Amino acid sequence: MGKYLGIDASTQSISGLLIDTEAGAIIAEESINFDAHFHDSYGVENGVFTMGGGTVHSAPLMWAEALDLLLQTLSAQGCDLGQIQAIAGSGQQHGTVYLNDTAASALGNLSADKSLKDQLAGIFSRETAPIWMDTSTAAQCAEIEAGVGGRDALLELTGNTAFERFSGPQIRKFHQTEPTNYTNTSYIGLVSSYVASLLAGKLVGVDPGDGSGTNMMDIAARTWNQQALDATAPGLEDKLLPIAPSGQSVGAISPYYVARYGFSTECLVLPFSGDNPCSLIGLGLVTPGQVALSLGTSDTLFACMDQPRTSKEGEGAVFASPDGQHYMALTCYLNGSLAREAVRNEYGLDWDGFTAALQATPPGNDGGLMLPYFAPEIVPNVPEAHVVRHHLDAADAQANVRAIIEAQALSSAIHARWMGVDITSIYVTGGASANAEILRVYANVHNCPIHRFETTNSAALGAALRAAHGHNPADSWQETVGPFTQPVPGSTIEPDGEAVAAYRNLVGTYETLEQTHTNN
Repeated sequence: MGKYLGIDASTQSISGLLIDTEAGAIIAEESINFDAHFHDSYGVENGVFTMGGGTVHSAPLMWAEALDLLLQTLSAQGCDLGQIQAIAGSGQQHGTVYLNDTAASALGNLSADKSLKDQLAGIFSRETAPIWMDTSTAAQCAEIEAGVGGRDALLELTGNTAFERFSGPQIRKFHQTEPTNYTNTSYIGLVSSYVASLLAGKLVGVDPGDGSGTNMMDIAARTWNQQALDATAPGLEDKLLPIAPSGQSVGAISPYYVARYGFSTECLVLPFSGDNPCSLIGLGLVTPGQVALSLGTSDTLFACMDQPRTSKEGEGAVFASPDGQHYMALTCYLNGSLAREAVRNEYGLDWDGFTAALQATPPGNDGGLMLPYFAPEIVPNVPEAHVVRHHLDAADAQANVRAIIEAQALSSAIHARWMGVDITSIYVTGGASANAEILRVYANVHNCPIHRFETTNSAALGAALRAAHGHNPADSWQETVGPFTQPVPGSTIEPDGEAVAAYRNLVGTYETLEQTHTNN
């Protein structure tokens, strides 16, 4: 029992969330927005530099400056940082940080009289860091896949096909376009391992959760895969530290933070992980079969798996869970709130009217179906926007409202099959999770209870829970996450037998319609 800090280094901000496991409560939360504090000094917009041609970078020195400001702010708010027993964190996935041969010494000899920014400005072999938004590496993706024997071979090795956003293709591009700077690089880390290194005062390795988002890690063995490294860049193994087990401390916090902010000398630092794997923990998904669905701008379905199953059709990504035992499956649908709002606006409805339309129409919608590709879709692969109506009158507002929700729910069931998960419950977050009628459709399509989980920062919470478990490894994961991951009281929606039967008959029809009108 004690106090534990989770830090989330995201695209637009760095956040800290402090939990008290004895009280079972979040006791402090603070966020430093990059644009608000560093727009003038770094020139970032929405936390990044958009350079054209799909190239999007950020500033790792800015992240260090923001870390100082975050801890200063928490301390100024009255948080006794000396009571924190362990720290873990999450970082925006896939972003890469490149350090030169002065980095290890600089991190190990920090003076509390100077800021991180003033002491670390010279440690970078590359001043900026490509992040997950960067889509400029299509050529490198093809080269890496070819280098390991093809797309399926890379999928088998690493759990994922080559993604432009992933770290390996970014490293290969750096080697090709800046060979001298690549040669002068002594350490390549991810956003997560870089921030962990700042706190530990030494270079820290990438954990399996974030390592599985690089196209370079053996997903089953949770170690770097030499064949993938060779296909990425020459001499790469010499620039990477071994994969760091997620639950094992890398040591005590750097003396810099003890002297500057009053941390205990016994405060432990655990390897940081990616934001998606940390969210898995923050939502309490530590048992295979548990699934979470985020109904936001895009809809994201992620699940806890017992084995690293892969999607040969490229429908999702697979990451190692930071719990050290399981795996995470993630599928993203671009047409989430975008599509729901498009239907609402088309018929001049407010959200109350939208809900009333759902209440007024029967499960199955009398056979009326919609393919709601109001924008190009990720899953299934739909490169151009188009909407298809099947036995559905475009003038019927109520039927079209139900059609969009049923389409999204049916699609989520169809494209979750590759996960090999027997879905027993779904936690739902995001803006649309407040609508019980929408959740009712999902409960009936998936034939399982739906629980609304109210959280604004599941990645930081997951990081804090990882810190707690790392400090108390004898506790089960269920004991660790349980007090912090309960659904909103009274929010659970159970499936209805008649509606379940209606959707069981409809899912095949929907799948055929989808296959007819997509590239799958």
